[in-house]
Amino acid sequence: MTHFSQSLRHWRKLRRFSQLSLASEAGVSARHLSFLESERARPSRDMVVTLCEALDVPNVSRNQLLEQAGFAPLYPVSRFDSAHLAPAREGLIRILDRHDPYPGILLDREWRIVRLNRMARMLFSMSGLGEGDSTLRLLESPGVMAAMIENWPEVGHHMMQRLRSESRAAGGIAALDHAVRLLERDPDVSGYAPDGPLPPMISTIYRAGDLRLNLFSTFLQIGGAEDLVLTDLKIELMMPADDASKAWLDVAFG
Repeated sequence: MTHFSQSLRHWRKLRRFSQLSLASEAGVSARHLSFLESERARPSRDMVVTLCEALDVPNVSRNQLLEQAGFAPLYPVSRFDSAHLAPAREGLIRILDRHDPYPGILLDREWRIVRLNRMARMLFSMSGLGEGDSTLRLLESPGVMAAMIENWPEVGHHMMQRLRSESRAAGGIAALDHAVRLLERDPDVSGYAPDGPLPPMISTIYRAGDLRLNLFSTFLQIGGAEDLVLTDLKIELMMPADDASKAWLDVAFG
């Protein structure tokens, strides 16, 4: 079982604070902070919240720190289909549906598929993925991603960097860390090095038989979300990176 003192020390080191610098940032004494990390003192609820603010701890981990210190969690965790989340849910689904004929996907913090629009459902079915599946599952089978994505070394390298960044910001997400280790073992990804200046954006070139789709992605999240089921969600909207891909998507959707 992880104790509050261990989690506090983990987040302090992750954010590269010394005890003295964190104490200064949080407006507490270095001596008291030392006592909290050595379990010679117990934090108040306000102290936990103050330290989380100073360390920029994400809300899901703030709940964990509060519970470890013996307090009730601060942020609610609802089911995505809860009635009181209807406005947010309907808004997210509207964005996805209006994005057709281009692929749109709603993902959770572990890159698991929550919702697909019509075009994404069509394309993802080619790789055997649907709602409820993890988009990282394909990494478990060596060579699958390289067979599907023409520029896999570049895309895989970018994916590895993004996964590392998201996991680090969240204080560690096991599913993402596992995917990073799989990518590190992929020789195409680990050996990738740009052979010149980087392009304005990295697109993903999907291949399936004669089909060649060149797509780039944008990501959206809900601003001001407090319920953890909403803070963990993000929408990936894919868009054509060339005229041939745009024409294929237009025809396929019709």
